Amino acid sequence: MPIVTIQVTREGTAPVAASLTAEEKAALIKGSSELLRDVLGKPLESTFVVIEEVDTDNWGWGGVPVQEFRRHRAAQAG
Repeated sequence: MPIVTIQVTREGTAPVAASLTAEEKAALIKGSSELLRDVLGKPLESTFVVIEEVDTDNWGWGGVPVQEFRRHRAAQAG
């Protein structure tokens, strides 16, 4: 039985969204399950998909909190 864990940042896919929508989560579950069926022959009913949304306060990039990294990167680009 495959278990797929998808981690995404809790930022949403639109500027006003604070997280993924129910429709986006359903699409991730469907697509992941179908991929395992098509590549590995795993039945849909035996595949579990877990979506974890991570607050931006809870992850970092380049040795610093992600918001700080993004500010630094934006300053370098501008």
